[in-house]
Amino acid sequence: MKWATEAEEAVSKVPFFVRKRVRKRVEEEAQRHHAREVTMKHVQACKQKFIKNMEDEVKGHQVETCFGPGGCPNRAVEDSDLVRDLEDLLASKNLRAFLKETVNSPLKLHHEFRVSMSECPNACSRPQIADLGLIGAARPRLSAAECTGCGACVAVCKENAIQLSEEGENPTINSGKCLSCGQCISVCPVGVFEAETKGYRIQVGGKLGRRPQLARELEGIYSKDEALRIVDRCLDHYLTHCVEGERFGAILNRTGLGVVESAAKQPK
Repeated sequence: MKWATEAEEAVSKVPFFVRKRVRKRVEEEAQRHHAREVTMKHVQACKQKFIKNMEDEVKGHQVETCFGPGGCPNRAVEDSDLVRDLEDLLASKNLRAFLKETVNSPLKLHHEFRVSMSECPNACSRPQIADLGLIGAARPRLSAAECTGCGACVAVCKENAIQLSEEGENPTINSGKCLSCGQCISVCPVGVFEAETKGYRIQVGGKLGRRPQLARELEGIYSKDEALRIVDRCLDHYLTHCVEGERFGAILNRTGLGVVESAAKQPK
C-alpha cells in the first residue's frame, strides 16, 4: 500500500520493537476508510486507538527476525521452520494470561517476552537486547582440499581471523577472532573450508529500560532442536521466577545462569 512521505517518517520514529505491528495497524485503519494512500490522518487515528487500548495489543510474546528469510546473502543458516516453531512454543506457554495474573497494572507492550533471531552475526534484529537471542552460526574448519592461495577467504573475513602463509600452504583460522559467520566457507572456490558445526549461538537476558544490559552468551553452537529445548527451559524458568512482569535479564541477575547453562550442557 502506498504511504505518504509524512506518514512514513512518523512511523519510522516508533520504537523498533513495535514498529511492524504499528505499521500493520495503520494500514488497516487506511483500508477501513477505503483509502488508496496512508496519510498522517490514519497515523494519528491509529495512535490514539493504540495508546487507549494498548492492553488489547499485548499477546504476551514477540518473535523478531532479521532480513535473512528474504534472501540475505550473509545468512549463516537457513531454516524457515524455526520462527514458526518458536511462535508455537511461546504460544503454548500462554504468556498473556500469565502476565495478566502477575502484573498489577494494565499490560504494556514492554511486558511481552521477546525472542529475537538473526541468521548471521550482523544481528540486524538486535538479539543482544532481547530476553532471548538466537544468532545463526557456521563454525569453519579446514577440509582436505588444497588451497590455491587466491586470498578470497582473507578478503571476506571482517574479523581478520584468517591468514595465508607466504609459502602458499593452507590458511590458518584464529578461533578467538572468528564469529562463525561462515562467509569463508561460501566464498572459497575449491572448498578448503567446511562447516565443523552449524546452528545457533544463544544469548540470554538482554533488556532495555531504566537499567539496560546486553545479553550474555551461552557457550557453544546449538542445532535447531537443541535451541528449542533451551528456549523451553528458559521460558519455564521465567514463568517460575517472574515478579510483576520483570524482564528475563532481571530474573537471571537474581537467580544466576545455572539453570540455563545446565540446559545448554545436556547431552546433544
